This record gives sequence, C-alpha cells and structure tokens, in this order.
Amino acid sequence: MYAAVRRYEGVTDAAEAARLVNEGFVPLMRQVAGFVAYYWIDARDGAMVSTSVFQDRAGAEESVARAADFVRDNLASLLPRPPEVLAGEVVAFA
Repeated sequence: MYAAVRRYEGVTDAAEAARLVNEGFVPLMRQVAGFVAYYWIDARDGAMVSTSVFQDRAGAEESVARAADFVRDNLASLLPRPPEVLAGEVVAFA
C-alpha cells in the first residue's frame, strides 16, 4: 500500500473546507483505482491534513495530482498556501 499526506497551513475556514472536501473531493478519491481510504483532519490553528491510502504508488500519485486540481478549482480562497506533500510506501499498519 501507498499513502499520500498533504498538510495545509493558513486555512481560512476549516468548516467550509471540510464540507467541500466531503462533498466534492471524497467522491473523486473513490474513483481512483486502488483506493483504500481517505481522511481529512482538522489539525486546528489553521492547519488541515489529508491522508490518502491506495493499493499502489500510481493511485497515491494520482491522488496528489487530483488534490492539486481540486484545491485550485474549488478551495483556493480557503487553502491559500501550497501544501507540504509527503508520499511513500506504507510499511506498518494495524
């Protein structure tokens, strides 16, 4: 399995970002081949974190590209700073 983690700082409206992600982005993630799970986390103090888990690297990489497009097209005013992106193989899980 592979995961992609994106941390957004400077979030202007966490509740609205969560609503838009849940209604618009989550369905996009479910369409990516190899989808396992997606989490959108309110880390407080203007930070939000997303975690996408896929069966393979291609799915994780596609999630990063789709996230960039979705943020640009739908969340730019709510997530004004580019995210820190980390991705890699899941080496332990429960």
